[in-house]
Amino acid sequence: MVLGFQRTFLSVGIGAFILSVCNEAFRPANSTAVAYYSTDENRTRSNSLNRLAVNLGWAFGGLLGGTLAEINYHLLFWVDGATNILAALLLLKLIPASNVMKQIRKSITTVKAPSPYQDRIYLIFIGCATIFATCFFHLFTMQPLYYKGPWHFSEFFIGLLMGINGLLIVVFEMVIIHNLENKRHPLNYICIGSLVIGTGFVLLNFLPAAYYSAFIVLLFITVGEMLAMPFMNSFWIMRTTAANRGQYAAVYTISWSVAQIISPLIGGQIVTYSSYNLLWWVTGLMCLGASTGFMMLFRTNFKQKVVPIEETVF
Repeated sequence: MVLGFQRTFLSVGIGAFILSVCNEAFRPANSTAVAYYSTDENRTRSNSLNRLAVNLGWAFGGLLGGTLAEINYHLLFWVDGATNILAALLLLKLIPASNVMKQIRKSITTVKAPSPYQDRIYLIFIGCATIFATCFFHLFTMQPLYYKGPWHFSEFFIGLLMGINGLLIVVFEMVIIHNLENKRHPLNYICIGSLVIGTGFVLLNFLPAAYYSAFIVLLFITVGEMLAMPFMNSFWIMRTTAANRGQYAAVYTISWSVAQIISPLIGGQIVTYSSYNLLWWVTGLMCLGASTGFMMLFRTNFKQKVVPIEETVF
């Protein structure tokens, strides 16, 4: 709410930094909490259920955001602030932390767990995940600018697309994950999801500037997202214990934060000095590179193993 009142570059920068610190502090804690309340058998579905909740809010928020932006951009700050405060109050009321912390502290004192920076497989995974996330963030940064600029779509329609992305995930992701979980190694699904997302962005170079084209691209990106992201969470959680899960979650969150920084930077430079067409080709190639990295990681470290997926920890 306070950020909405800032008018200078310096004050907006300071406000955005403080807001980002608070926002990103939530992510590793949230991922760790999902792992704590789930089991090895339903961990991917638990992450998917968490994503369902997020995307349900995203679907409504995207549509509402597009509507509010056409009325007054300042309303976005008030709505965002109010919903965050409401969520915090509900969390404090419904999920007390005292019992959880006692068990986690006991686990930390009895188990010596390695650092994520000592886990070579995890670090390679993080590198590929950063490339993947850099491409994926174009969905929220460069693609809306492309739709607003060269394709001349309205803010309302762009917001509607964002909302549909969330609704598709809410309706279909849990069903897909229920049918795929524990049947193949997570890296296989992550690899396929990366390829599908890359294909969606490349299609922007071939499809005409029409509403149906935007829906086709959105469908590809959403399917790729549903295949990749729940299993990415499952993969890194498999490699943790209660004692080091927060550290792993923090490194994973950092990779997405880095991607969130470099995605618009790279995208903006490519568009400024070349064109959107080159941006979509580069994005497709980066997704292909990330997919290749995930597949090589699987073939090198997991293909010959016959132990259950949940036992492939270190």
